[in-house]
Amino acid sequence: MSRVSKGTVVLKVGGSILTRARAYGRVAAYLKRRIETEPEEKLVVVVSAQKLATSVLERSARRIVRSPSARALDLLWSTGELRSVAILTLHLEAIRVLAVGLNVHETGLQFSAEAQLCPPRLALRGAYIDRALAGHAVVVVPGFLATRSDEAIVTLGRGGSDLSAVLLAVGLGASRCELLKDVPGYFEEDPRATARIGGRGRCRTSARGAEFGRRRDVERDLAQNEADVTRAGPRTGHGGYVNRR
Repeated sequence: MSRVSKGTVVLKVGGSILTRARAYGRVAAYLKRRIETEPEEKLVVVVSAQKLATSVLERSARRIVRSPSARALDLLWSTGELRSVAILTLHLEAIRVLAVGLNVHETGLQFSAEAQLCPPRLALRGAYIDRALAGHAVVVVPGFLATRSDEAIVTLGRGGSDLSAVLLAVGLGASRCELLKDVPGYFEEDPRATARIGGRGRCRTSARGAEFGRRRDVERDLAQNEADVTRAGPRTGHGGYVNRR
């Protein structure tokens, strides 16, 4: 049984959309139009860091120490996503959209503490998002990030924000998960020279080294969800969604 209303949609906005400061205002305006035209929907918006922010943060870490610890680097990287959560939430507040931003721990994605699971299973814990949806039209959460059983913040690797969105959609029992991008689908190579591929192709891309996400996680979630590219994005008119069937 779904944890939240079937009118709940998980919508991921990546760094390819959040290219500069003004992009947050455009995304906020898009979300406002969205809830005005589809008032029955509640939106959980998963955001990445602004474009290039993660690379900038890593360079700053390596200027301090050549080989930073994974824990310290994950903590530093998390500030990029949390900045996006806060800025988008502020833009929504500015245009009078009832919105709230959550941090990594409130979002609730956590690796299992069960030692026998290999690889460790990532699942949704707690009910912060459920409670936030009860009082807000839009809930903004960070992608790319989860916590370990000891509450330390960890990153999910390349494509981690897309994986976050899919896992949240499954965990919340959302009606669908939309991935807003600046290209019309998933591609194996340069999108100008390659045909569009679907969800199964996404697994092949990951297996070939494109690092779209953790292959086992993507395959497991595709067992319950198939990917299609049909939903328009706020800037380019392109996007994709994972629809529960």
